[in-house]
Amino acid sequence: MGKTLYLECYSGISGDMTVAALLDLGADQEVLGKVLASLPVQGFETKISRVKKSGIDACDFDVILDAEIDGHDHDMEYLHGHEHPAEAAQLSKMEVHAHSHEEEHSHEHVHAHQHSHSHEEEHSHGHTHSHEEEPNHEHVHTHDNEHEHSHNQEDHAHEHTYSHDGEHTHDHHHHHQHRGMKGIRQIIAAADMTENARKISLDIFEILAQAEAKAHNVPAEEVHFHEVGAVDSIVDILSVAVCLDNLGITDVIIPVLYEGIGTIRCQHGILPVPVPAVTNIVQQCGLDLKITQVKGELVTPTGAAIVAAVRTGKTLPENFEIEKIGIGAGKRTYECPGILRAMLIRNTDSDQSSDDKDVIYKLETNIDDCSGEVLGFVMERLFEAGARDVHYTPVYMKKNRPAWLLTVICKEEDVPGMEALIFAETTSIGIRKARMERTILPRRKEKVMIPFGEVEVKICGPEGAQKCYPEYESLAKICRKTGISYAEAYQMAVEASRNRG
Repeated sequence: MGKTLYLECYSGISGDMTVAALLDLGADQEVLGKVLASLPVQGFETKISRVKKSGIDACDFDVILDAEIDGHDHDMEYLHGHEHPAEAAQLSKMEVHAHSHEEEHSHEHVHAHQHSHSHEEEHSHGHTHSHEEEPNHEHVHTHDNEHEHSHNQEDHAHEHTYSHDGEHTHDHHHHHQHRGMKGIRQIIAAADMTENARKISLDIFEILAQAEAKAHNVPAEEVHFHEVGAVDSIVDILSVAVCLDNLGITDVIIPVLYEGIGTIRCQHGILPVPVPAVTNIVQQCGLDLKITQVKGELVTPTGAAIVAAVRTGKTLPENFEIEKIGIGAGKRTYECPGILRAMLIRNTDSDQSSDDKDVIYKLETNIDDCSGEVLGFVMERLFEAGARDVHYTPVYMKKNRPAWLLTVICKEEDVPGMEALIFAETTSIGIRKARMERTILPRRKEKVMIPFGEVEVKICGPEGAQKCYPEYESLAKICRKTGISYAEAYQMAVEASRNRG
């Protein structure tokens, strides 16, 4: 049986946040690692760690690229551009600052702006980043296994631009590889992953392609994913698909996407938030969007595409239990916490027997040219298929023709099967159906012992006023075997239930 996932997107959603939240829910890291190792893509590694966002412990998923490929996340090239005069003035100043994060890494950055950081991670890499593209500031990384990087990423807010899904871009003009849908499909096809995970990955990219195609007014197959085609973003999307599949999630509830305000900087200039790709996905896929007063981009195109591809509903059950919580950290710091909370939930209404659902469907059709034997056979088949009740009512149709009104009571998910059976086994050419609410008594099934064997009974009603109804087939089996009368066996079962209670 599949699981239900609820994604709470109050701080927006991005690719890396989603992966981190799913890993925090318990997605198998080894399974993910094997899939990523099978990709025909080189020059990257992934890092999973714990960080704090606004004091909240969260999982962080990071794709680390080799320096020769590109050290930045291109999930979205649309970057933050909330520049104020005072901040712009700082860009003329050069200051060396050191990062110390919780993981064991320590770099010395030379940035074209002034700020200081104190982190709590200890990162140690052992390589040097050098950029030869003439960026507007020097950016020197030294990783000689001393990069003491100890940060909890709380209040870690750089005043330079960020790429989508949160990595630093520093306005560099990287000559990374642009990929179209053909190349993306080839990468996904080569991955050692389940067919379900493969389908989810393709669905996400197809949605992105359509959104970008509309934004740039080009055919989807001609879209070059410079915004989302970088290695790190491919890894994010495939990782989301693998984790969803690994967790066995079949239903995903996402009521609404929360987005910020303002503008962002991209290679095309200054764009308003939400960016065109996000608005196109929201419009094309019928997503619910709520604009907040948070200054910044909360929803990335990758995040929006993930939602559009995997969401199966937007309304939470009236009653549910939370089985597990996962929290994924974003890379940016805004007024909101910058986390994605994922919950595995269980509808507690489903704990009751399916008979106890308070919504039911009624199917009706008029039949005037079937024999009694056919109608009896149809009734048997309908019950075998899961019908809650089946009955025939004599009626008179036009021209005073005698006929039968077939009525079937069933669950919503059984409606298509019931309709197909009625059309196949009767002369009906049309079926009426209605969704109906019902008031029902609490009920449960039990087994009681009578001198002739075990009988299944149904106990209905509130405590103190319960009634016992022995199940027909259970009693009939005993009667056929022993020769005892049905009425006698029925009374024995009722008495046994009363004495047990």
